[in-house]
Amino acid sequence: MKFFVCIKQVPDVYAPLQIRDGEIHQDSDRQVLNAYDASAVEEALVLTEKHGGRVDVILAGPEKAHETIRKALAMGAEEGIHLQTESTSGQDSASYAHLLATFVKEKEFDVLSFGKQAQDTDSGLTGAMVAQLLDLPYTTNAVGLAIEGDHLIVTRQGDIGQEIIALPTPCVVTCSNDMNDPRIPTLKGIMGSKRKPVEVVQASSLHGTSLASGFTGEALTHTTSFESMPARKAGEKLQGEADEIARQVAKILSEKTGVFS
Repeated sequence: MKFFVCIKQVPDVYAPLQIRDGEIHQDSDRQVLNAYDASAVEEALVLTEKHGGRVDVILAGPEKAHETIRKALAMGAEEGIHLQTESTSGQDSASYAHLLATFVKEKEFDVLSFGKQAQDTDSGLTGAMVAQLLDLPYTTNAVGLAIEGDHLIVTRQGDIGQEIIALPTPCVVTCSNDMNDPRIPTLKGIMGSKRKPVEVVQASSLHGTSLASGFTGEALTHTTSFESMPARKAGEKLQGEADEIARQVAKILSEKTGVFS
């Protein structure tokens, strides 16, 4: 079975950062493979090791994201495709989805997988948008994958429990980081990744091809500024016996919320 796993380079969420003048400033420029995408890569590798097939990874991002592709290749993916953009500014879920869908629409694959969201935006929209653009069956928030014949069996986490869905291939799936523990590349894998091919495609060459009526592939959302979370107000500690505290709570609810009015 042929897997295309779409990955993203994101800022290291554990690196110190500050918000100044409406912009994010990091003390270091540490960039990493999105954790949700790492789980998608791991699951694809596990399935192909068991059933046969191959795993290729696709990344849309600037030139410096090349090293993130090498991380996925060191894990075991066979080939990388870099849809090279000028920068990450001016990009959103819709523009990334358009780039990815435009590139893969003529490719042969069985499963197109994503992490369910990116650590930098937490939008969780790109996979569903690509499925819509390509008119493919899809499901989200997968916590387990299996192969039965020409179907991908997806165990997904729903709001009230787990659901099991059989997707015909080709299909799209987005993966939770609760699915597995991604492998740490070995020294042999790291050295071998340097010899694996990475195809570089300029994103500008994919612009201008609309896959949906009225959609040009341009960003539909724009970030104007960032703000720090407001400080939480100090809590109020109630003193006294249980019945006295209960009366105080009832009074507060009545005065501040009108719940007993």
